[in-house]
Amino acid sequence: MKLLVKFNLVFVLVFVLGLGVTGYISRDLLQRNAQQEVLDHARLLMEKALAVRAYTSGQIGPLLETQMKYSFLPQSVPAYSATEVLATLHKKYPDYAYKEATLNPTNPRDRAVEWEVDIVNQFRNSPDVKEFVGQRDTPSGRSLYIARPIQIKDPACLRCHSTVDAAPKPMVDRYGPANGFGWNFNEIIGAQVVSVPMTVPLQRAASAFNVFMGMLTAVFVVIGLALNLMLWKLVIQPVSRLSAIADRVSLGEMDAPEFKASSKDEIGTLAESFTRMRKSLVQAMKMLDG
Repeated sequence: MKLLVKFNLVFVLVFVLGLGVTGYISRDLLQRNAQQEVLDHARLLMEKALAVRAYTSGQIGPLLETQMKYSFLPQSVPAYSATEVLATLHKKYPDYAYKEATLNPTNPRDRAVEWEVDIVNQFRNSPDVKEFVGQRDTPSGRSLYIARPIQIKDPACLRCHSTVDAAPKPMVDRYGPANGFGWNFNEIIGAQVVSVPMTVPLQRAASAFNVFMGMLTAVFVVIGLALNLMLWKLVIQPVSRLSAIADRVSLGEMDAPEFKASSKDEIGTLAESFTRMRKSLVQAMKMLDG
């Protein structure tokens, strides 16, 4: 097997192994970065909902307290305000969603669907868990969701949700007596759920991966061509010429041209050694003829 073929076989093997390891590591890193980006977006959306809740509870609710005696204003309810604000965002970005999924809500739109019920039950079964992150398939693609428990920690909430008789009459008139009652202090009655699409970040990660691997492959190819050229010019070509001259001398052609090496590397040293050996051989042949 030719030296150049052996070199290229080893180079291709190293190239394939290096490309495989690099591809595995870089793909995993890009995927994890994309998922972390999605998670950051979800947490930012969750914090926005919490900020709206706090603003409504601290500033809007007190302003509407007097009117609430005569008519129920849902704008005074923190959960309603957060849902309304993020519903506006949902109209422009339909894949981004926020819901206060509740097992027994006052407002029917907040009722938890099947997969949200599972999340609420997980929080109810594990009260120490304060956040749950997961993924689910949607019609528009893979989606990441982050959920936090809704727990009754403020006794004031029970004024509206303990019993029908204790609830404000305007609220009962608006929503009816069938839902949103029977809540207990410290009970987990639902979960705040934020859903964020993963399709775009994952596509970006895949695109970056393809570009990176393409560039890495191109670099390996260029390096391979450069090494082949260097090996041919600096090693194989001189050695082939020296080998041809050695064959002619070994067959008795003492008039074969000398190999002139201008380099001072290993090839040059080999050429000098061959020249000395050839001169010694010529002198020995002359002595035998004499």
